[in-house]
Amino acid sequence: MNQNLLDRLALRDLVENWVVWRDACMWERFRTVWHDEGRMMATWFQGTADEFIAISKAGFEKGVRILHFLGGCSIDLAGERAIVTTKMTISQRAPVEGVECDVVCTGRFYDFWEKRDEKWGLVLRQPIYEKDRLDPVDPAQVPKLDRALLESFPVGYRHLAYLQTGIGYKVKPDMPGLTGPEVEALYAKGANWLAGGAL
Repeated sequence: MNQNLLDRLALRDLVENWVVWRDACMWERFRTVWHDEGRMMATWFQGTADEFIAISKAGFEKGVRILHFLGGCSIDLAGERAIVTTKMTISQRAPVEGVECDVVCTGRFYDFWEKRDEKWGLVLRQPIYEKDRLDPVDPAQVPKLDRALLESFPVGYRHLAYLQTGIGYKVKPDMPGLTGPEVEALYAKGANWLAGGAL
């Protein structure tokens, strides 16, 4: 196998390990996916990989359940750097206005990777939130949503943001979606990364 193919296989393996190890609470293994200064961006959290692990652990112990599922993957390689874009869903179950609900958000992980000492590691993960929906677990119960609050969030993750706000998280209001200046700025940052620029 040539090096290009080996790098692509390694990157896809790491992307899949991120989801499996994070959702299964395999925190020591999960940490190996990241470089030391790696950062995670999410609706409910923005910070270092170590901070993300700590807050995810604490949330899990309080009953927070956020799960992920992966789809297709596109890898742009430039020497020791890569941008990996992976189709994904985020699902979270929690009470919404007193009714237990599931939110499923469809989007993409947009990842900045770098190979150091022959090892790939994640430098930055920025999800792109494309669309979401909210469903009561029991279809006989329907939550009455605060329309103004719901519509104050970006369309790509408004139901997810509503649920997360309701359980006490402060949600970032300007995450990238399917279109718009935020996602265009992210693509420009990715191009700069592949060209050797700093984050």
